[in-house]
Amino acid sequence: MKKLSIFLALIGLALGTLLIGWFGAGGVFAAALALGWRGFFWLLLCQLGILAWLGLAWRTLLPTGLPLIYVWGRMVRDSAGNCLPFSQMGGFIFGARAITLHGVSARRAVASTFVDVTIEFLAQLAFAGVGLIVLILRMPESALVWPLALGLGAAAVGGAVFIALQQGIGTIFRAIAERISAGWLRQQTARIGALEGELSGIYQRIPRLALAGSAHFLGWIFAGLTTWLALHFLGAEIDVASAVATEAILQVGLNFAVLVPGSLGVQEAILAALGALFGIAPEVTLAFSLIRRARDLAIGIPVLLLWQVFEARRVRATLLP
Repeated sequence: MKKLSIFLALIGLALGTLLIGWFGAGGVFAAALALGWRGFFWLLLCQLGILAWLGLAWRTLLPTGLPLIYVWGRMVRDSAGNCLPFSQMGGFIFGARAITLHGVSARRAVASTFVDVTIEFLAQLAFAGVGLIVLILRMPESALVWPLALGLGAAAVGGAVFIALQQGIGTIFRAIAERISAGWLRQQTARIGALEGELSGIYQRIPRLALAGSAHFLGWIFAGLTTWLALHFLGAEIDVASAVATEAILQVGLNFAVLVPGSLGVQEAILAALGALFGIAPEVTLAFSLIRRARDLAIGIPVLLLWQVFEARRVRATLLP
């Protein structure tokens, strides 16, 4: 997996560089710099607000726990996925690890991460549905309509399968253990059973699931509004509905590129295509992509450094009497 991630990252980096060079690096960087520090500051604030909101959506799944812990875990999750040379799966693991440093049990951290990722994925499907509706109303003859509709259908089936697997993870693992006689594997069934119990407990809280899903959906709507704000700062003439559709379709593409670290190249290619669809110059959409990456680094690097400080404190507290 490590070699695959490196290979995909190199391919994506080459693709992104090719796109910027093809449309003119000078124009792309000039458009990005036109945003200015003030515009970049507002985009940072918007992104921090989105991360805080999505962290609170994660906390909504559970009956107890300080909300700020889950906001912090969400920030680590996204920062790791955006800044480290791993796929988004690595971000999920690091986010769960981050909240265990602040008193959340490993079992609850892992189970709630599973459910939060699932609920957010379903909310993103609803958000993508909004983008599809806008696309159909604005451009019913677009070549993207049917691929997007089919992709949403396939993703919905995948989400249902993922939920079913979570519900039966203990049964699956115990069946494997019965086939394999190694004692250590049998001992793990107790841990898997506890995780399954935690998952079942979360899934039984239907009102909390609905509230979390609604919160995630609103968070992604806010992300669409932030996209409109960024493009507006860059001088693009795009209405709110088209900007929301742009963000929605972009997220669909990024979800299918989950194995590509940082979605290198994929984000640039999708934004360039969507810019052409909605009448935005490619220099502007590629500049927007660079700004998104700069924003992610500006938030992600300090978050990851602070997380490592917490990790070091935990190690020191374990080693010292």
